Amino acid sequence: MRLRGMNPLWFVSLLAVFLVLVLDAQAETETVGVEGGMEVEITYPGEIVAGREGVVSILVKNNGWEDKQDISFVFSLPDVPSITVDPSEGITIDRLAQGGSFGKNVMLHVAEDVRPGIYFLNTRYTHIIVANNETPQDPFIQDIAIPITIKDEAGVTIITSAPESIFANSQFPIDVEVISEDIDITDVRIRVVPPDDIEFLGETLHVFSRIERDAPVGITAQMVTPAAVDTEYRIPFGIIVEYTDDIGTERTDSQTVSLVLRPRTFMELTGDGGIWVGDFFIAPYVSIGTIVGVPAGTIMTLLIRRRYADKRRD
Repeated sequence: MRLRGMNPLWFVSLLAVFLVLVLDAQAETETVGVEGGMEVEITYPGEIVAGREGVVSILVKNNGWEDKQDISFVFSLPDVPSITVDPSEGITIDRLAQGGSFGKNVMLHVAEDVRPGIYFLNTRYTHIIVANNETPQDPFIQDIAIPITIKDEAGVTIITSAPESIFANSQFPIDVEVISEDIDITDVRIRVVPPDDIEFLGETLHVFSRIERDAPVGITAQMVTPAAVDTEYRIPFGIIVEYTDDIGTERTDSQTVSLVLRPRTFMELTGDGGIWVGDFFIAPYVSIGTIVGVPAGTIMTLLIRRRYADKRRD
């Protein structure tokens, strides 16, 4: 289907910029208004890992009353030969009419030996106003500095959520969220390693074929505490994430979480809403089938109340 009244090249360029903005969740954007009603929008990666590539997107809009010609963007990174720009000659636009827009991408190639830190991509912007759309004026020039942060290595972030303290003879959840902020990772194995005195319901190893960049993946495990605990002490949980990065290297990241294991007090609330009263447990919702270890007198009271309620309904 052909779009009437729209330049196909302009549409493709704008679509490319749109895709980069959508896919790169960590992108930063610098918007600059310049002479003649021109608006320059530069979208760039907030961080790039050494040995990888980054995309810088340029979108220029003519919001003024007159056409512009000889529009150009020239990029340079002084004294940083290990970071190169493609195309090296920059971007040029012959003419941009009133209300027109143009978008294009450039690639940043970062060598593996680049030292981590913040570098500035110098962008020299130029245009010529065409007065009354007939007479070219003197060139307008403006320099724009774009900060580029280079990271040494890509890694994953591990976020663990669990109660600060747990007590004997009960069950508690432990939630683990894994986020790869820089790259897509594959062959991912997330392992929860409990101490010797803690058991788990279900799996302690979870496998994912792929985790995309900035797409959190979560797992939940249910830990079972010992039947009796004499004193309060801390127990460690290990979270190990093994994966393959975007250049085929096998990597491992880990985290250790320390929880307090203590004796149960006279009255305790469990994570699912149940209640321990002494040695008796009342389940989260009250019914005969969900009461565990409740004294016979309590069950009899419930039966009497239920029978009394049934007679009232009759």
